[in-house]
Amino acid sequence: MSTSRFARYVVRVFPSLPVFLVSLSFLGGASLWASLAQAEDTHEVEISIKDHKFEPASLKLPTGKPIKILVKNLDASPEEFESHDLGFEKVIAGNSSATIRLKPLKPGTYMFFGEYHEDTALGHIVAE
Repeated sequence: MSTSRFARYVVRVFPSLPVFLVSLSFLGGASLWASLAQAEDTHEVEISIKDHKFEPASLKLPTGKPIKILVKNLDASPEEFESHDLGFEKVIAGNSSATIRLKPLKPGTYMFFGEYHEDTALGHIVAE
């Protein structure tokens, strides 16, 4: 059976299949577009850990936008980047980095810390 005969057969047996495929591709494109739009709206910030301290220790972030925090651990030892206020914890190996993604924040102050060095690894986020 040739390709064109097969295509006619499929359309005859499954008459709504072409409409379904077009709809599916449209929804996939819309989903991709929404993902790209959200990526453009994401506020990105970088923070580092050096000598068991955060730099910067204070972050000013916008409200109403998803947040992407790139955390670079410049120390040789691991650190657990954690926030009870924001509900995350992430172990970051020494001399490596990790990305933390947050949903849009409401106005306020949110504390974070390094669990392995809580006496020195302290910081906060001010969302306005």
